[in-house]
Amino acid sequence: MDSSSQDRNLPASERKLKKAREDGQVLRSKYLSHLAILGTGGLVLMAASPLMFERFKLGLSQQLSFNAASIIQPADMLVRLETMAFIGIIVCVLFAAIVLTVALGSSIATGGWVTSFKPLTPDFSRINPLSGFGKLFSKEKVTDVLKLVFLTTILITIATSYFNSSMQGVATLVRQPSAAIIQYLADWLSAGMGLLLLVIVTVTLVDIPLQAYLHKSRLKMSHQEVKEEHKESEGNPEVKSKRRARQREIANGNSIREVPKADFVVMNPTHFAVAIKYDEKSMRAPQVISKGADMLAMRIRDLAKNNAIPVLQSPMLARALYANSELNQDIPSGLYTAVAQVLAYVYRLKAAMRGEGPMPADMPEPFVPAELDPQANITTKASKP
Repeated sequence: MDSSSQDRNLPASERKLKKAREDGQVLRSKYLSHLAILGTGGLVLMAASPLMFERFKLGLSQQLSFNAASIIQPADMLVRLETMAFIGIIVCVLFAAIVLTVALGSSIATGGWVTSFKPLTPDFSRINPLSGFGKLFSKEKVTDVLKLVFLTTILITIATSYFNSSMQGVATLVRQPSAAIIQYLADWLSAGMGLLLLVIVTVTLVDIPLQAYLHKSRLKMSHQEVKEEHKESEGNPEVKSKRRARQREIANGNSIREVPKADFVVMNPTHFAVAIKYDEKSMRAPQVISKGADMLAMRIRDLAKNNAIPVLQSPMLARALYANSELNQDIPSGLYTAVAQVLAYVYRLKAAMRGEGPMPADMPEPFVPAELDPQANITTKASKP
C-alpha cells in the first residue's frame, strides 16, 4: 500500500528530522520575528529619542540660520544638506543593522542555523492550481487564518479604545507650545507601541508551541515509510546477502596465501577444499585458514601440493567444514573428533616420511554428524513426503 494513503501517526525518525533540516524545514515563528523587529525598533527609538531630538533641533537651528555669507554663497546650503543627509543615512543604517541582527537571532533561537538552498530551488508543482486549491484547506492554512483573524480583532479593538481615550488630549495640542507637543506625541507613541508589543508578545507565546506542534505533525511518518527507511538504512536483504557472499569470496580468495601454513587440506574431492591448521600452544582448537569451492578449491589443492602439504580426500568432512566454519575461527565443536582423527593420521604420515615410523594405512573416513553435513540435510528434506 502506498504510504500516502496511510495515516501518518508515528513521530519522525532522527534520519527524517536530519533530512528535513538539510532541506531547510525547521521550526520558525514569524510572530517571534515580528516581536523582535518591533520590540527592538521601539526600544532603540525610545532609548535614542532624547539624543535624536537634541541632534534634530541642533541640525535645524544650523540649517535654518542665514547670514550675509549664505546669501553670497548659496552653494553652502547644498553642503549643509549633504551633511544632514549623510548623518541621516548613517543613523538609518545603524538602526537597520541592529534590527536585522535581532531578527536573525530570533530565527536562529527557534530553529537553529540552517544552510540550505532547497527552499530557493524552483518547484513548478507549487503553481499547480489544483494542488494549490487543496492546500488552502490544510491544517496549517486554517491555523494561519484563525491566528490572523484573532490578531486583527485584538489590534482593532485595542487601537479603537486607545484612540478614543486619547483623542481629547490630541485635540488640545493646538494650544500647546512646540516642545510640549513633541513630548506629548513621544509619550503617546511610546504608549501605543507598548500596547502593540504586548499583543505581539501574547501571540508569540501561543505561536511558538503551536508551530512546534505543526512542525512535528508535518514530519510524522506512516508505518510504510518507517519500514522503507529501515530497509534503506539497514540495506535490502537480497543486496546484503549478495554483498556478504561477495565479501566471503574475496576473503576466501585472499586466504589462499595462508595455505602453506596449514597442517593438511581436506577435499571432497573436487568441489570443496579446506585448509586446517592447529597449534596446541596458541590455539584452543583447530582453525580453518583457507577454504574455497570449484576453481578456488583447485588452486588450494595445487598450492598445498607445491608446499608438501598433505591433501586428503574426505567428502563429508570437507563439506561440513566448508559450510560450518569461518576463516581464522575455531572449527565447530561437533567436528572436533573428525578433525582429530585426520590430524592423528597426518602426524603419523609425516613421521613416516621422516623415517620415524611405518607408513600408515589408508585414512579411515572420519565421523561427521549428519546435522553438520549439508548434503545429508538436503537428502533428508528431499526424502520427506
